[in-house]
Amino acid sequence: MSQDEYTCPMPRENVVDLYFMEHRAKVLDIASFLDRIERSNPEASCDEDYRITALKEALAILSDGKGERAKRVLEVWSDPTDEPIPSAGIKGAAGAYAGPIPPAS
Repeated sequence: MSQDEYTCPMPRENVVDLYFMEHRAKVLDIASFLDRIERSNPEASCDEDYRITALKEALAILSDGKGERAKRVLEVWSDPTDEPIPSAGIKGAAGAYAGPIPPAS
């Protein structure tokens, strides 16, 4: 990456100094959440929830060494379809796409 391609004006050490502890806490929150899921009663549902599957896909993106992580994580969680649905079954967002991924055109 050339000097012209850097989009953050702050030196890397400053970014780490300022934001590491905040993001360390977020990673611990995610670890705790996944531990809670593993300790929960599996009889309540037979399949893994689509949101957990999407979360695990997003976590894999974080450590794959490729760029544009935020964009790719959002793509994992987003509805890839173009057509509007006739009506929404719930009022709130689920946070991840529950339906089948349509074939690439």
